[in-house]
Amino acid sequence: MSDPKVKEWPENERPRERLMKFGAESLSDAQLLAIILGTGGRGRGVLNLAMGLLDTFRGLGNIDRSSIKDLSEIKGLGTAKIAQLKAAFELGKRIMGESSEDNPLFSSSLSVYSYFAPRLKNHKKEVFLSVLLDAKNRFIREVRVSEGTLTNSLIHPREAFREAIRESAASVIFAHNHPSGDPAPSRDDIAVTERLKSAGDIIGIAVLDHVIIGDGKYVSLKEKGIL
Repeated sequence: MSDPKVKEWPENERPRERLMKFGAESLSDAQLLAIILGTGGRGRGVLNLAMGLLDTFRGLGNIDRSSIKDLSEIKGLGTAKIAQLKAAFELGKRIMGESSEDNPLFSSSLSVYSYFAPRLKNHKKEVFLSVLLDAKNRFIREVRVSEGTLTNSLIHPREAFREAIRESAASVIFAHNHPSGDPAPSRDDIAVTERLKSAGDIIGIAVLDHVIIGDGKYVSLKEKGIL
Protein backbone atom coordinates (compact mmCIF):
# COMPACT_ATOMS: atom_id res chain seq x y z
CA MET A 1 0.00 0.00 0.00
CA SER A 2 1.46 3.38 -1.03
CA ASP A 3 1.64 6.32 1.33
CA PRO A 4 -0.91 9.15 0.89
CA LYS A 5 -0.01 12.22 -1.15
CA VAL A 6 2.13 14.64 0.82
CA LYS A 7 -0.40 17.44 0.42
CA GLU A 8 -2.92 15.29 2.30
CA TRP A 9 -0.70 15.01 5.38
CA PRO A 10 -1.14 17.26 8.42
CA GLU A 11 0.92 20.39 7.77
CA ASN A 12 3.41 19.71 10.58
CA GLU A 13 4.12 16.28 9.11
CA ARG A 14 4.93 17.44 5.58
CA PRO A 15 8.71 17.32 5.05
CA ARG A 16 9.05 20.73 3.39
CA GLU A 17 6.84 22.49 5.90
CA ARG A 18 8.54 20.73 8.80
CA LEU A 19 11.96 21.75 7.47
CA MET A 20 10.92 25.39 7.18
CA LYS A 21 9.43 25.43 10.68
CA PHE A 22 11.88 23.28 12.64
CA GLY A 23 15.03 23.15 10.49
CA ALA A 24 16.53 20.44 8.29
CA GLU A 25 18.11 18.72 11.30
CA SER A 26 14.61 17.81 12.56
CA LEU A 27 13.92 15.58 9.55
CA SER A 28 14.66 11.88 9.21
CA ASP A 29 16.84 10.54 6.40
CA ALA A 30 13.71 9.40 4.57
CA GLN A 31 12.08 12.82 4.86
CA LEU A 32 15.19 14.58 3.56
CA LEU A 33 15.38 12.17 0.64
CA ALA A 34 11.68 12.78 -0.04
CA ILE A 35 12.34 16.51 -0.38
CA ILE A 36 15.18 15.87 -2.82
CA LEU A 37 13.09 13.45 -4.87
CA GLY A 38 10.12 15.82 -4.90
CA THR A 39 7.48 13.35 -6.07
CA GLY A 40 6.85 9.64 -6.08
CA GLY A 41 6.32 7.55 -9.16
CA ARG A 42 4.65 4.42 -10.55
CA GLY A 43 2.06 4.32 -7.82
CA ARG A 44 4.54 4.99 -5.00
CA GLY A 45 4.30 8.04 -2.78
CA VAL A 46 7.50 10.02 -2.38
CA LEU A 47 8.08 9.01 1.26
CA ASN A 48 7.45 5.37 0.37
CA LEU A 49 10.02 5.72 -2.42
CA ALA A 50 12.56 7.32 -0.07
CA MET A 51 12.08 4.65 2.59
CA GLY A 52 12.38 1.95 -0.07
CA LEU A 53 15.71 3.41 -1.19
CA LEU A 54 17.08 3.39 2.35
CA ASP A 55 15.86 -0.15 2.90
CA THR A 56 17.21 -1.49 -0.40
CA PHE A 57 20.65 0.10 -0.15
CA ARG A 58 20.88 -0.05 3.66
CA GLY A 59 21.72 3.58 4.31
CA LEU A 60 22.68 6.88 2.76
CA GLY A 61 26.31 5.93 2.21
CA ASN A 62 25.38 3.00 0.00
CA ILE A 63 22.90 5.10 -1.95
CA ASP A 64 25.72 7.56 -2.61
CA ARG A 65 28.08 4.78 -3.70
CA SER A 66 25.51 3.06 -5.91
CA SER A 67 25.80 3.25 -9.67
CA ILE A 68 23.26 4.92 -11.94
CA LYS A 69 22.43 1.45 -13.26
CA ASP A 70 21.66 0.15 -9.76
CA LEU A 71 19.48 3.15 -8.96
CA SER A 72 17.59 2.86 -12.23
CA GLU A 73 16.38 -0.59 -11.18
CA ILE A 74 14.33 0.95 -8.36
CA LYS A 75 10.65 1.25 -9.24
CA GLY A 76 9.64 4.90 -9.46
CA LEU A 77 13.20 6.22 -9.80
CA GLY A 78 13.71 7.76 -13.23
CA THR A 79 16.56 9.71 -14.80
CA ALA A 80 15.57 13.06 -13.28
CA LYS A 81 15.33 11.68 -9.73
CA ILE A 82 18.64 9.82 -10.05
CA ALA A 83 20.30 13.03 -11.23
CA GLN A 84 18.79 14.91 -8.26
CA LEU A 85 20.15 12.33 -5.82
CA LYS A 86 23.63 12.26 -7.34
CA ALA A 87 23.79 16.06 -7.39
CA ALA A 88 22.67 16.35 -3.76
CA PHE A 89 25.25 13.84 -2.52
CA GLU A 90 28.01 15.51 -4.54
CA LEU A 91 27.15 18.93 -3.11
CA GLY A 92 27.32 17.47 0.39
CA LYS A 93 30.78 16.07 -0.25
CA ARG A 94 32.01 19.33 -1.70
CA ILE A 95 30.77 21.27 1.31
CA MET A 96 32.54 18.85 3.64
CA GLY A 97 35.73 19.32 1.63
CA GLU A 98 35.67 23.09 1.89
CA SER A 99 37.88 24.82 4.41
CA SER A 100 36.98 27.86 6.44
CA GLU A 101 40.07 29.49 4.94
CA ASP A 102 40.71 30.16 1.28
CA ASN A 103 44.15 28.63 1.67
CA PRO A 104 44.01 25.94 4.36
CA LEU A 105 47.11 25.03 6.28
CA PHE A 106 48.13 21.38 6.08
CA SER A 107 50.06 20.92 9.29
CA SER A 108 49.40 17.21 9.80
CA SER A 109 48.31 14.06 8.04
CA LEU A 110 44.96 14.37 9.82
CA SER A 111 44.37 17.78 8.25
CA VAL A 112 45.05 16.27 4.81
CA TYR A 113 42.66 13.40 5.50
CA SER A 114 39.92 15.70 6.83
CA TYR A 115 40.12 17.92 3.76
CA PHE A 116 40.20 15.26 1.04
CA ALA A 117 38.36 12.26 2.51
CA PRO A 118 34.83 13.51 1.73
CA ARG A 119 35.64 13.62 -1.99
CA LEU A 120 37.90 10.60 -2.29
CA LYS A 121 36.59 7.92 0.03
CA ASN A 122 33.68 6.76 -2.15
CA HIS A 123 35.46 6.69 -5.51
CA LYS A 124 35.42 3.24 -7.10
CA LYS A 125 38.82 3.84 -8.69
CA GLU A 126 42.03 5.02 -7.11
CA VAL A 127 42.50 8.77 -7.60
CA PHE A 128 46.03 10.11 -7.07
CA LEU A 129 46.38 13.80 -6.15
CA SER A 130 49.36 16.10 -5.89
CA VAL A 131 48.68 18.81 -3.31
CA LEU A 132 50.80 21.91 -3.97
CA LEU A 133 51.93 23.95 -0.96
CA ASP A 134 53.75 27.25 -0.42
CA ALA A 135 56.65 27.84 1.96
CA LYS A 136 54.24 28.00 4.93
CA ASN A 137 52.53 24.70 3.98
CA ARG A 138 49.44 26.54 2.80
CA PHE A 139 47.38 25.06 0.02
CA ILE A 140 47.99 26.45 -3.48
CA ARG A 141 45.87 23.97 -5.41
CA GLU A 142 45.42 20.26 -6.05
CA VAL A 143 46.29 18.40 -9.23
CA ARG A 144 44.74 15.09 -10.26
CA VAL A 145 47.75 13.11 -11.47
CA SER A 146 46.02 9.86 -12.37
CA GLU A 147 42.96 7.70 -11.96
CA GLY A 148 43.25 3.92 -11.81
CA THR A 149 45.20 1.26 -9.95
CA LEU A 150 48.34 2.83 -8.53
CA THR A 151 51.54 1.45 -10.09
CA ASN A 152 55.04 2.72 -10.72
CA SER A 153 54.32 2.91 -14.44
CA LEU A 154 51.12 4.90 -13.92
CA ILE A 155 52.62 7.60 -11.68
CA HIS A 156 55.50 9.30 -13.46
CA PRO A 157 57.47 12.00 -11.61
CA ARG A 158 57.15 14.26 -14.65
CA GLU A 159 53.35 14.31 -14.28
CA ALA A 160 53.41 14.38 -10.49
CA PHE A 161 55.64 17.47 -10.33
CA ARG A 162 54.73 19.31 -13.55
CA GLU A 163 52.26 21.73 -11.96
CA ALA A 164 54.31 22.04 -8.77
CA ILE A 165 57.20 23.38 -10.84
CA ARG A 166 54.91 25.69 -12.81
CA GLU A 167 53.36 27.09 -9.61
CA SER A 168 56.76 27.39 -7.88
CA ALA A 169 55.48 25.22 -5.03
CA ALA A 170 57.83 24.81 -2.08
CA SER A 171 56.57 21.32 -1.28
CA VAL A 172 53.93 18.76 -2.13
CA ILE A 173 51.81 16.20 -0.34
CA PHE A 174 50.48 13.24 -2.26
CA ALA A 175 47.11 11.73 -1.45
CA HIS A 176 45.12 8.88 -2.91
CA ASN A 177 42.22 6.66 -1.93
CA HIS A 178 41.82 2.91 -1.55
CA PRO A 179 38.35 1.93 -2.85
CA SER A 180 38.46 -1.18 -0.67
CA GLY A 181 38.28 1.08 2.38
CA ASP A 182 41.50 -0.35 3.82
CA PRO A 183 44.25 2.31 3.72
CA ALA A 184 47.13 -0.10 4.39
CA PRO A 185 49.91 0.73 1.88
CA SER A 186 50.67 -1.78 -0.86
CA ARG A 187 54.13 -2.50 -2.23
CA ASP A 188 53.30 -0.29 -5.20
CA ASP A 189 52.22 2.52 -2.86
CA ILE A 190 55.57 2.36 -1.11
CA ALA A 191 57.58 2.06 -4.34
CA VAL A 192 55.78 5.03 -5.91
CA THR A 193 56.33 7.12 -2.77
CA GLU A 194 60.05 6.37 -2.65
CA ARG A 195 60.41 7.17 -6.35
CA LEU A 196 58.59 10.47 -6.03
CA LYS A 197 60.57 11.48 -2.95
CA SER A 198 63.81 10.86 -4.83
CA ALA A 199 62.57 12.94 -7.76
CA GLY A 200 61.49 15.73 -5.40
CA ASP A 201 64.92 15.80 -3.77
CA ILE A 202 66.54 16.22 -7.19
CA ILE A 203 64.32 19.09 -8.35
CA GLY A 204 64.18 20.81 -4.96
CA ILE A 205 60.50 20.27 -4.09
CA ALA A 206 60.07 18.48 -0.78
CA VAL A 207 57.61 15.60 -0.53
CA LEU A 208 56.14 16.11 2.93
CA ASP A 209 53.81 13.13 3.07
CA HIS A 210 51.76 10.60 1.15
CA VAL A 211 48.35 10.07 2.77
CA ILE A 212 46.28 7.03 1.81
CA ILE A 213 42.56 7.52 2.45
CA GLY A 214 40.27 4.65 3.37
CA ASP A 215 36.79 4.35 4.79
CA GLY A 216 36.86 6.39 8.00
CA LYS A 217 40.62 5.97 8.43
CA TYR A 218 43.90 6.79 6.76
CA VAL A 219 47.61 5.97 6.72
CA SER A 220 50.43 8.51 6.56
CA LEU A 221 53.58 7.14 4.95
CA LYS A 222 55.55 9.83 6.77
CA GLU A 223 54.27 8.56 10.10
CA LYS A 224 55.10 5.03 8.94
CA GLY A 225 58.73 6.13 8.50
CA ILE A 226 58.72 5.59 4.73
CA LEU A 227 59.27 9.30 4.07
